[in-house]
This record gives sequence, structure tokens and C-alpha cells, in this order.
Amino acid sequence: MTEDAGRDARWLGEELDLDAYLARIGYDGPRTASVATLRALVRAHTTSVPFENLEIILGRGIPLDLESLQHKLVRHARGGYCYENVGLFAAALERFGFGVRGLSGRVTYGSLAGGSIRPATHALLRVTTPEDGRVWICDVGFGFGPLEPFELVDSSGEFTIGDWRFRLEHRDDLWVLHQFGRDGWIDRYTFTENPQYRIDFAVGNHFVSTSPHSPFTTRPFLQRFHPDVHHVLDDLTLVTEYPDGTGESRELDAADLPKVLADVFDIELAAADTDVLVTTPWRTN
Repeated sequence: MTEDAGRDARWLGEELDLDAYLARIGYDGPRTASVATLRALVRAHTTSVPFENLEIILGRGIPLDLESLQHKLVRHARGGYCYENVGLFAAALERFGFGVRGLSGRVTYGSLAGGSIRPATHALLRVTTPEDGRVWICDVGFGFGPLEPFELVDSSGEFTIGDWRFRLEHRDDLWVLHQFGRDGWIDRYTFTENPQYRIDFAVGNHFVSTSPHSPFTTRPFLQRFHPDVHHVLDDLTLVTEYPDGTGESRELDAADLPKVLADVFDIELAAADTDVLVTTPWRTN
């Protein structure tokens, strides 16, 4: 393997400002590649970094180089979607000494029984530790947890992470993650263990951030996940969901967006960006 190919296969953890990243997610625990550390890191990241697509709506691109990810998610305390979160998290795990493999998921949300097939554009990670041979799935970029990694085991039984309920099913060469929510049990996404590299994520990122068929190019979509509540902003609809499957929603006025972004999603935009967000013509309401 050439030096360039070796670099392409890694997550460039040596280029990460690890102290700044850990401060951003509020982690001050051991810097060892253990299962306990992995659990703590996933929990810290998923509850600290919001899911958001605002740069697309504001007419800007989504670069995935590590310096850009640190500039946005760490130094400016913004959020991002799966490719951004996973790229940053993978670099941190690599720096800790974990075994890290990128994976690609196909978001289904109940469409396995029929309907159109969506592209496999969800990024997640297959992680191992020096402790034992177990394999863990870390999903820090879905915006809806899980709070901790879940073990990749061939079982259809229910498991809980915090108060949130999941099921993992193995079908032929596909893994299917199910989640319990407002609509009861629903398949969340499928994935395989085929390795994905940064270049693969760059291709998926291009579709997600530019295609008119992408759900993220048509309206703001944000999520903020906590151990006891999940907030979603879909255009001007604010939804709040709880682990027992209950929830509520309300419609916002465009003028409410700056306050909701700050109070619910911990995102503060520059005044010029706020003006664009409030007045942009994509609005459907």
C-alpha cells in the first residue's frame, strides 16, 4: 500500500485537536481504548453536537476535510449531519487507539415492506477495542441516538440504551436496526459490514448536500437528542418525542426560528444568516 493509499484509508486522527474536541463534547474521562470509554464518548458526542443541515439551506457546501469539520463543529460549536459527525468522531476514536471502519446505511423508516428504495447515504462506524473480540456499532450522526454503541450480534431481541428501545435483526447479509417511537416499532435503517472510506463518504455527501432528491436540500432539518427527550425541527414544525413513544408538535412562525435554534438546538447564527433563513423562498408555509 502506498503512503497516499494508507492515508486515504485512515481517519487522520493525528490531525485532530483532541483537547478541543473533548472539551466541545464535555468529556474528561480516561483516554484509553476501552469499551467503557467508547460508551462515554458516544454518549457525550450524541448529546452535545446537534444534527443540522443549515449550511445547505444557506447556500453553502458541506466540506468533509478534518480541518473544516473542526472549524465548524468544534471551534464554532455548530452541528452537522451524519457525514460530518462521523468524520470527526472517527478521527477521535482512531486517536484513542480504537479499530475504526466506516459503514454505509440505507435509511428505511418503515419502507422495507414496499415503496421506493432510498440511496445508502447514512454514515456510521464499526468499532473494536483491544479488550476483546466484540464488535460495536457507533451511530453519532443520525440525530436520534443511540446514546451508546450497540454490539453487533445476531439477535432479534429488544435492547434498551437509557430509556430508548431498539431491536437489531440480521437478514441474509443485511443488518436492520429497529427503533420504538411515536409510530410504535419501525425499521430505522439497514447496513452491511462492507468497509467505507472517506472517499466513499465524500460521494454520498455530494448527493445529500446537492441533489434536489435529497431531503436535506429542500428545508431546514435539525435534531437535538438528550437522554430523556428528542427535538426535531422539520421546516417550521417543531416536534418533541419521548422514550415511551409519546410526543407533541407545534407550528412555528418564521420569526420564531432564531430563538428556537438557540434555546432548543444550541445553535446561534450570524445575523445575516438568520435573515436568509427567515426569508428564504424555499419556505412551504
